[in-house]
Amino acid sequence: MTTPRMTTPRMATPRWHPDSLADRMPFLRRRAGLAIAIRAFFSGRGYTEVETPYAVATPGEEIHLLPFATARVTPEGARENLWLHTSPEFAMKRLLVAGAGPIFQLARVWRNGEAGPRHASEFTMLEWYAPGASMASLMDETEALLRAVLPPTIASGGIASDLGCFERLTMAEAFRRHAGADLLGTAGDAAALAASAAIALRDGETWEDQFFRLLLARVEPAIGRAHPTFLTHWPAAQAALARRDPADPRVAERFELFACGMELANAFVELTDAAEQRTRFTADRARRHAITGRTDWPLDEDFLAALDCGLPQSAGIALGFDRLAMLAAGADRIDQVMWL
Repeated sequence: MTTPRMTTPRMATPRWHPDSLADRMPFLRRRAGLAIAIRAFFSGRGYTEVETPYAVATPGEEIHLLPFATARVTPEGARENLWLHTSPEFAMKRLLVAGAGPIFQLARVWRNGEAGPRHASEFTMLEWYAPGASMASLMDETEALLRAVLPPTIASGGIASDLGCFERLTMAEAFRRHAGADLLGTAGDAAALAASAAIALRDGETWEDQFFRLLLARVEPAIGRAHPTFLTHWPAAQAALARRDPADPRVAERFELFACGMELANAFVELTDAAEQRTRFTADRARRHAITGRTDWPLDEDFLAALDCGLPQSAGIALGFDRLAMLAAGADRIDQVMWL
C-alpha cells in the first residue's frame, strides 16, 4: 500500500518579491512614460495640472458606486465623517466656477467592491475639463490624446484596435444595430423594450435594468474592437451629471469610449443648472438609500452653491489611467501595470 503524498499549496509570489517586480517592470516603465507624455500633451494645450482633496465630506450621488469611509479627528478630539472620493469631478468643477480655466488631474480614486482583470478598488483616474468645449470637440481632443501617447495599434486581452479611425455611434443606433431594439421609442417601458429586443422580461425588471442588461450583453461586446468607439447620446434617464441635448431632450450629451473591447472613459457636456442638478441628486439619493437600506452622507450643498454661482459651459471626461497603461503596454490585467 502506497501512502498518499501530501503536498503544500503553492503560495503566490508576493508583489514585493524581486521576481514579481521583474515580471512587471516592462509594463511599469511604459506606465511611467505614459504619465510624462500625458502631462506634456495637456501642458502643450494650455491646461493647468491641479490637485484636489481625496477625503471629502460628500463623494457624490452615484447609485452604483460604493465609497470607502474614513474620518478626520481634530486636535480637540472632534470627529468628522469623510469618504475617499470615487472621482475628483465635483472638486474640479468648483475650480471651473472659480475661474481656473482648462484643468487636468491624475488622481488616485477609490471604489469599494470592485476587483477583477480590469478593475481595482484603488486606481488612478485622468480627468480633464475644458470650458467652452462641446461633445464633438472633446471627442476630437480625446482622439488626439490617444494618438499622441499610444502606438498606432493597441492590444489587450487578445483584441487589437487600430487608432487610425474612431467610430462615433449613438446609443440609439447601437441598440438598433446590435440589440435589434428601439431604445428611445420604448423609454420608460420595460415590457416594450423587451418586446423590441425579442427577449423575455424578467420578474421585477425595470426599463433601466433592461437597458443595462442589453448594453452589457449585446452592445458593449460588439463595439470598440477593430477601432475605438465613442458611444454617444445616452438616454436622458442616464444623464448623470450631463446636460440634455438641446436638439433632442430625450438624450443627454454624454459619451463613453471603448477600445480593445474595454470601457476606457466616460464624458459629459456638463449640467450647469443648479435646480435641475438638485432634483437629480434628490432622486438618486432616494434610489440609493432604497437599495442600501440606510442613509450615508449629506447632500453636497457646497457643490450646488457653486453651480448656482455659475459653472461655465464646459465638457469634461474621466479616463481610466491604469486601463490606458494596459493599452500602452499591451497588458491583459490591470495588476500588471500597478506597482504594488
